[in-house]
Amino acid sequence: MNTLDPGSYLARIVAEHRQTVQADKRSLNTLLDTARCRASTRGFRARLAETDTSDTSGVSVIAEIKRRSPSKGDLRPDLDPAILAEQYQQGGAACLSVLTDRAWFAGSVADLQAARNAVDLPVLRKDFTVDERDIADARIMGADCVLLIVAALDDSELQRFCALARDLDLDALVEVHDEVEMQRALEAGADLVGVNQRDLLTFEVDQDRAERLASLIPDSVVSVAESGIDSPNDIARLSNAGYDAVLVGESLVRSSDPVETVRALVAAGN
Repeated sequence: MNTLDPGSYLARIVAEHRQTVQADKRSLNTLLDTARCRASTRGFRARLAETDTSDTSGVSVIAEIKRRSPSKGDLRPDLDPAILAEQYQQGGAACLSVLTDRAWFAGSVADLQAARNAVDLPVLRKDFTVDERDIADARIMGADCVLLIVAALDDSELQRFCALARDLDLDALVEVHDEVEMQRALEAGADLVGVNQRDLLTFEVDQDRAERLASLIPDSVVSVAESGIDSPNDIARLSNAGYDAVLVGESLVRSSDPVETVRALVAAGN
């Protein structure tokens, strides 16, 4: 079973998403047929695994587009996802992450599509995957990667969703918060793992979490550090810990100069 604390933000969000999918009467087979007819994806994991021209590995930046968060409230509700995506690409971001959850993050499918159409970067659909329809929807809307939160899924769901993502030519960023979840992710066949430094119950950031779990990630798995990453010093620390990429949201969304902010983070990781 999932390991969510009933009082956490995430438990409440996931419960709402499960209620929504229970009421979804669309045919899964029809959705899968539609998903398989979509154009090729851009290779989210492959982009993160790329090395620079000097053949030395650097830390890639996944730049996030989100209008609000449950813990911080409005961040930038009037953002233009296409303009922000262009600024992120200009600054050197390797990939995008776009929130599509409307109730808690004020995101939308339109935000993802506008951002992806504006650039040539691979895009993660940042949402709460709790059903096969969510994965098919991600492929249909144009995403290149889906998020699978280990704490929100049981082992059967995690394995099925990883397999379905592969079948639909999607990458899956499998998110963990501790050692037990890391083991579950790897046993499910995850080849792209994100370590979220944010506590599931309080939403506070534990700066040591990513460094503590880094040694558990095999070399064959692309590793991503998430949450609480605000400065080039954070990037340098996570680079030293061995991470292939970082996902940065709030500090970029709030930045008055996203191009230069991304550029500084990219430089710190190389």
